[in-house]
Amino acid sequence: MSASPLTLSVFAAIIAVTLGITFWAGRRNSGAGDHFVAGGQLTGWQNGLAIVGDLLSAATLLGTVGILALKGVYGYFFTVGGSIAYLLVLLLFAEPLRNLGRYTMADVLASRFRSTAVRASMAVNSLIVTIFYMVAQLVAAGALIGLLLGIPYWVAVIVVGLLMTVYIAVGGMLATSWIQIVKAVLIMSCLLVMTVLVLARFGFSPFEVFRAARAASPVNLFDYVGGVLPGLELMSVAIAVGLGTAAMPHILIRFLTVPDAKAARSSMNVALVLTGIAFLTVPILGFGAVALLGTDAITGADSAGNLATLQLAELLGGPLLFAVVAAVAFATILAVVAGLVIAGSGALAHDLYHTILRKGRSSEREQVNAGRTTAVLISGVSILLSLAAQSVNLTVLSAVAVVVAASANVPVLLLLLFWRRLNTRGVITGITTGLASSVLLIVVGPLVLGANALYPLTYPTLVSIPLGFLGCYLGTVLGPQTVRDDEATYEELQIRAAIGRAPAHQEESV
Repeated sequence: MSASPLTLSVFAAIIAVTLGITFWAGRRNSGAGDHFVAGGQLTGWQNGLAIVGDLLSAATLLGTVGILALKGVYGYFFTVGGSIAYLLVLLLFAEPLRNLGRYTMADVLASRFRSTAVRASMAVNSLIVTIFYMVAQLVAAGALIGLLLGIPYWVAVIVVGLLMTVYIAVGGMLATSWIQIVKAVLIMSCLLVMTVLVLARFGFSPFEVFRAARAASPVNLFDYVGGVLPGLELMSVAIAVGLGTAAMPHILIRFLTVPDAKAARSSMNVALVLTGIAFLTVPILGFGAVALLGTDAITGADSAGNLATLQLAELLGGPLLFAVVAAVAFATILAVVAGLVIAGSGALAHDLYHTILRKGRSSEREQVNAGRTTAVLISGVSILLSLAAQSVNLTVLSAVAVVVAASANVPVLLLLLFWRRLNTRGVITGITTGLASSVLLIVVGPLVLGANALYPLTYPTLVSIPLGFLGCYLGTVLGPQTVRDDEATYEELQIRAAIGRAPAHQEESV
């Protein structure tokens, strides 16, 4: 497929806007707080839109619509169920994370456990999750953009990789946040406009859309496959999508970009409302695609249905709407990978370099330079891995990221906040157990071994998350029972979680 001049023009406009935001933010990116958490100065609605930008990925715009068109409500059920789950988790974590954290997730743990081993464990876990998810995004970007623009896969991957490197190295978190905000507005606008255009074809009746989709599809789009194993599979996927996405480092650090807990709550209110609206439009688009295009046309363009949204856009609005939706998909990928890079560079530069290697003695300038250097390093490694992973199953790459995030991060964060006895050994054991069990069960499961799988479920979260909790418990009860000098008391943690600390940019000046 070769791109039309109109499509190329819209793509160029998206790149120009994002680069303009980056260089504008670069003039304000002077200290470590500015670079890693935008100085903690985003308002509630700004951060809420940025969270929406993080949550509404290319999978929402392209993948979920395709799943609905081909699989029906079975696919939509776990997608929306997962979305509800991670929004509930974010509501649970939002205020404590803002009040306890500074730049990274390891800072949250360090508010109670000042052991370098705890910080290193969380930093390494964050890097593993970030790299796997970033490689999955870059592989998908290379395939999609290569198809849309008619350029080789490797060129598309390098272009996206270079752009994300510039965003972070120059603009830091402020640039990333505003790119997410612009992307959120664009993707919401596309979803709403396309929904109205689909409904207009059916007398503005959603039920007529559903009836037409049922008649046009060779499968029953509204049928649920029963049985114990399918039910467990559905539950496991929902938990993986929900808790895994909620526990992604680049999602959780968003709460460190606002000045106080009130702004964190406001962020979640905005995110809840807008994400809910977005997911109300997806069934209309998915069933509208199969009703207007037909299953054969959808699978003919892409067997997984990933191009259904673009096909529907072209049918509804001609070349202009196709170009806009394609460019928004491109902007979506850029925004997500930029968020991943800033999370990964924070783990490397702040947790490992500044805090552990330099013992907290590096200057503001050195921290910013380290953040920029590690952003380039992470981007380079991710680009190389993506070029080598072109033929690797994308589901495997993304599964490792979301399952590890759910299994290693969620148990530790919950017990940090709500279990008095948790200690340093429990944290390290929980992270290690969640990480190891996730990777092992994916390797011996259907994603890797197919029909010869030793474990029946595609996403092992039903087992790996309980193992993460078990690791925290066993590490705690089998370890030292006394409070160590480098651990804050549980009461101190609860007070700080309730009243917070100064924003990062203010704390630096104290």
